[in-house]
Amino acid sequence: MDKIKMTANVIRQDEIAYEIYSLVISAKEIADRAKPGQFVNLFSADGSRLLPRPISICEIDKNNGTIRLVYRVAGAGTKEFSALTSDHTIEVMGPLGNGFTPEGSKAILIGGGIGIPPMLELAKQLDCEKSIVLGFRDEEFLSDEFEPYGKVYKSSDAGNIGVKGTVMDAIKEYGIKGDIIYACGPLPMLRAISDYALSNGIKAQISMEEKMACGIGACLACVCKSKDIDDHSKVNNKRICKEGPVFYAGEVEF
Repeated sequence: MDKIKMTANVIRQDEIAYEIYSLVISAKEIADRAKPGQFVNLFSADGSRLLPRPISICEIDKNNGTIRLVYRVAGAGTKEFSALTSDHTIEVMGPLGNGFTPEGSKAILIGGGIGIPPMLELAKQLDCEKSIVLGFRDEEFLSDEFEPYGKVYKSSDAGNIGVKGTVMDAIKEYGIKGDIIYACGPLPMLRAISDYALSNGIKAQISMEEKMACGIGACLACVCKSKDIDDHSKVNNKRICKEGPVFYAGEVEF
């Protein structure tokens, strides 16, 4: 079995932007198996919160047996996690889902909002020319950590960080070109990227952010419409937590 459930020690945690936290945990068995684009489930210590919280893997350190998770506080579960310190442990299951597949010689990596963190490990592992486009709401985070791995371009809603507008506005403004796109972020962003890739004959791998429940493909809470019939549900659906979260543009509908 590729995924495991274990009790992980918290190594450190820092707030890197308003209500955005960087959590490093010791989870060697998961780190050994993980690849960019996958996620883990974190379990609450509160018995009333039965469902785990899926969080994308930001960095993988196989040598030290740790993984880094960067997440935004969005509810009671993630608020609980934000109080973790180095004397705590947490139940974690992973690695889950299908990650990115390395291909192409000139990659465009696109992250929007909390879809930025899972792009960092991909940027580290891809062995090709890379343009990295990061879209922010109003506060910048992680961008300096991408700089060793490629040329970084930025956009923001208000224009206080990089180009004013969306990541697509930044791509057009700077004339960014590539033969493969990797992207993670909110659905409107992914829809625009998918349309752009398909209309320009560019391959694109997109990681979909969606509410998940079981995280292992059993409950069908995170299905999306797909071009092909799913072997599990027997309809035109894909389970984001199982067949995804990474899909090729054109494979799923928005």
